[in-house]
Amino acid sequence: MITSLPYQVSVSKVLEQVAQQMLQKKLPMLEDLRDESDQANPVRLVLVPRSNRVDVNTLMSHLFATTDLERTYRVNMNVIGLDGRPQVKGLRELLSEWLEFRIDTVRRRLTFRLERVDARLHRLEGQLVAYLNLDEVIAIIRTEDAPRDALMSRFALTEDQANAILELRLRQLARLEEIKIRAEQAALTEERRGLEKTLGSSRRLRGVVRRELVADAERYGDARRSPLVSREAARAMAETALVPSEPVTAVLSARGWIRSAKGHDIDPESLSYRAGDEFLDAARGRTHQAAVFLDAGGRSYSLPAHSLPSARGFGEPLSGRLNPPEGATFQGVMLGVGEERFVLASDAGYGFVTALVDLLTKSRSGKAVLNCPTGSQALRPVRVGKGDELVAAATTEGHLLVFPMETLPLLPRGKGVKLIQIPAAKLEAREEMLAGLASLGPGDSLTIQAGRRHLTLRPRDLEAYRSQKGRRGRLLPRGLQRVERLSRTRRNRE
Repeated sequence: MITSLPYQVSVSKVLEQVAQQMLQKKLPMLEDLRDESDQANPVRLVLVPRSNRVDVNTLMSHLFATTDLERTYRVNMNVIGLDGRPQVKGLRELLSEWLEFRIDTVRRRLTFRLERVDARLHRLEGQLVAYLNLDEVIAIIRTEDAPRDALMSRFALTEDQANAILELRLRQLARLEEIKIRAEQAALTEERRGLEKTLGSSRRLRGVVRRELVADAERYGDARRSPLVSREAARAMAETALVPSEPVTAVLSARGWIRSAKGHDIDPESLSYRAGDEFLDAARGRTHQAAVFLDAGGRSYSLPAHSLPSARGFGEPLSGRLNPPEGATFQGVMLGVGEERFVLASDAGYGFVTALVDLLTKSRSGKAVLNCPTGSQALRPVRVGKGDELVAAATTEGHLLVFPMETLPLLPRGKGVKLIQIPAAKLEAREEMLAGLASLGPGDSLTIQAGRRHLTLRPRDLEAYRSQKGRRGRLLPRGLQRVERLSRTRRNRE
């Protein structure tokens, strides 16, 4: 519930700003917004979260950063400083100069007061002389033509003291007046001592200034309407945090066109494609995740999954959103949480395991993650499922090798290790290459696609092809040696 707003901010303005974000689906955690302002409550905005699991502090920090609930007021402090010149000063500099000016003002005021006290004490000393020699003073005043000069000569007085005596009235010559003068003299002497101590001590002088400021604050100040609190700066939530988490399938075509379909039950190969284009790869994830793409040169790129065009059309070319190298083609798409792992490999037979978070980048030009040997290119990345223990690798001439997943290194980037042995001469001539990879869990079957023919190897059949990483592997049966693709059938789908 919001019951106060910054200066010059209206309820209707804030209401419009929050409502606009709700219409644009940028506040999925907010269910309702009500204006309950009335004559008794000039400001009363009610925000209703969708559930009690919503972090209210995070929500309010986002609203502070994106609406007028929090505003910054700028002040142009162009003032004349102590040097007599106009200058734009910062708050610290301004306060420092003002305090210096205030201390100097108090010093001059106390100096002036000290001078007045000294003058008064000087006159009082002359008046006491008159009281102590009253008869003689009266005689001089009655008989002398120049009584001031006579008094100055007779009692060694100054002109000011002599004038003070001559200005006395008859009723001030009483005994009681002498007592008052002595009391005033004692009080002024004490005041002079205090003034001299204050003027002689910088610490005492600052204490006087402080006490006067506190007294002025108590007399003229009012209660602070906007309390000072210590908290982190307001920060808008990340775009992905504002996107609802919904299932989505990203579909990549052979010519690098991307689109996304809601849900995970869609068959991406059954979608319609542009003339001369066809299905290449698909990945299933959530709308708040990032879609990661891998090109043939081993560079990775990422885009927010919720920003991908709808699968109702043909989509958009990735080259319009990214800046891949000239002539680069895309090999695959990945979706998932940052900890999910994928096997990256080149058709030269080298590869490694990497985490999806290491493939993310904000650069439109992507970043190099897989070093492909000269003449080779990256293969489609293979997702490592939970509990996957084996990796199957097959060459274009039908050599199949199955080896433990744990023997592959986990790297953020690099060339990787040799997955399967390919003769150097055939590899250099591009006569034999790594055709594909698949990760397998306990009980999973492996399907080998070779043209129009395919073969499914069950777990017990795969034992014949198991060996150590980097070996040549075993030849597949005749008619299935032109391997194009490997895929698996899970016993228990995740």
